[in-house]
Amino acid sequence: MENILVAGANGTTGKKVVDLLEKSGSFNPIAMIRKEEQKSKFESSGVMTVIGDLEEEISHVTKNIDKVVFAAGSGGKKVVEVDQEGAKKLIDASKKSGIKKFVMLSSMGADNPGEADDLKEYLKAKHNADMYLKESNLNFTIVRPGSLNNQKGSGKIILKNKLKTSGEISRDDVAETLVRSLHDNVANNVVFEILEGEIPVEEALQNIK
Repeated sequence: MENILVAGANGTTGKKVVDLLEKSGSFNPIAMIRKEEQKSKFESSGVMTVIGDLEEEISHVTKNIDKVVFAAGSGGKKVVEVDQEGAKKLIDASKKSGIKKFVMLSSMGADNPGEADDLKEYLKAKHNADMYLKESNLNFTIVRPGSLNNQKGSGKIILKNKLKTSGEISRDDVAETLVRSLHDNVANNVVFEILEGEIPVEEALQNIK
């Protein structure tokens, strides 16, 4: 089983990613956490952890890791320090460790943050992180969902390199998309947007180039 580092494992979407990895039969989640006291809730269910703060030195967190899911976020408070520079640090660490794939949770609008009416600074930070990943020579998948909601996932989405509409998607379906993107034969070196839709996640991913 491949070891998958989940940055942002303690966040709402990150927890869902960890749960899916646990049940996958293919992947072994390693939850990246910031504080010692966050360990117990993961380790009580058998999930390994590594302590690392995206605002600090984190080159150690990718040791013995095969692939990475970046689902971390500052919640709008430290977009440059966490969403941008923290992502860059993890990309650098991944390069040094020879990571096989880096799956980035980004956002719709990150392709052109200057056009945004709000969240401009956040989208700019995500744009810069995405560009850094694309230029890193790592194998990558960049997933750009619409507005996230906490409704139960349907397992069905609409997925295109660039959608012509905005909208919402459940965190469940975003987490499933991130986890399925980890497979070797899926979504290599692509950027795509997703919203709730009618196509099963697995099928939608098979068709993206």
